[in-house]
Amino acid sequence: MRIVVHDYVGYAFPAQLARVLASRGHDVLFLHCASFTAGKGQVERREGDPAGLVFDSVAVAGAFEKYDVRRRLVHERSTGRELAERVTAFRPDVVLSSNSPLVVQRALQQAAHARGAGFVFWQQDVISAAARRVLGRRSRLVGHAAESVVAQLEGRLLRQSDAVVAISGDFVPLLRRWRVAEDRISVIENWAPLDELPVRPRDNAWAREHDLVGQTVFLYSGTLGFKHDPSLLLELAHWAGRNEACVVVVSEGVGADWLAEHGSYEPALRLLPYQPYDRLPEVTASGDVLLVLLEPDAGAFSVPSKVLSYLCAGRPQLASVSPANLSARVIKRSGGGVVVPPKDPSALVAEADRLHRDGGRRQELGRRARAYAETAFDIELIADRFEEVLRASS
Repeated sequence: MRIVVHDYVGYAFPAQLARVLASRGHDVLFLHCASFTAGKGQVERREGDPAGLVFDSVAVAGAFEKYDVRRRLVHERSTGRELAERVTAFRPDVVLSSNSPLVVQRALQQAAHARGAGFVFWQQDVISAAARRVLGRRSRLVGHAAESVVAQLEGRLLRQSDAVVAISGDFVPLLRRWRVAEDRISVIENWAPLDELPVRPRDNAWAREHDLVGQTVFLYSGTLGFKHDPSLLLELAHWAGRNEACVVVVSEGVGADWLAEHGSYEPALRLLPYQPYDRLPEVTASGDVLLVLLEPDAGAFSVPSKVLSYLCAGRPQLASVSPANLSARVIKRSGGGVVVPPKDPSALVAEADRLHRDGGRRQELGRRARAYAETAFDIELIADRFEEVLRASS
């Protein structure tokens, strides 16, 4: 098959899937938006990549306005047109598209169907629910109106897709309400690329570069936006400063900016920008405990992917998320961490204190985390399932 794998953000696991599909003899084009600021994976050719694998990207002039709704829409329309042109030129049999704004998703779906190719909607979020939450910050009425408008487009794109791959069974009842054909729905949970995320020692080059050896480190790495409450990290830093520990946050954007402003007086808080992907194993290895945050009303539409890369690191997780969210269930299923209620700083600090005092428990949780990842993240089995969906949709 000729396959387009599009991940607008450029995460690591879709790029890994593209590599494995190409290794099976398919011609694969991987597309992403280079201007979107996030922790990107290996989205360029590397030594040993299959000959049939091509990486390409689009970009906007200037900075991508992630948090300016009007300007972001302009950028999404522009990148959507460019991505659709790349799809048309590649002449695929099928397009698999994930982490994509709906404007972009529509452009890619139309480009695929215009040339008779199949289109698989890889559903990572419920975007209409996210729209309600973000715009509802200004006005509850505006939030509900936005959800209604966005849901109409989202439901239509899902119904018009040749297949839908949902990352959580939690999305299936909504897909049914939106009248997506049952035989077109598959549930395939996300994963992290084990071979790219080996376990590294706690005392490593990155930890030494940032003076993180010899103290207990609570580390948060990844997006820190509207779905996350950065004040929890500041509360944790207050505690850490009194307990020979520190909180390291590796992120960029509104949440990191908020912490820079409100935590400037807190010596136990360390803020760093996104790090190169090839250093991620060292980054996560430098944390004695890895942190996860998710607002309670975001649990219905978002599953933090950092949970999966954290599992590969062989470090314990401390997650402030709803117990109903898939990420909480994965952490409990793995036995590799602790979940506390969201919006509860006292529970977060209390559990951090227990983990801080019990190095043996941290070691055991980390061992379980990596063991789970090695069992659950078998990319060949995962690729088998995607290949089946893609063949049926092409």
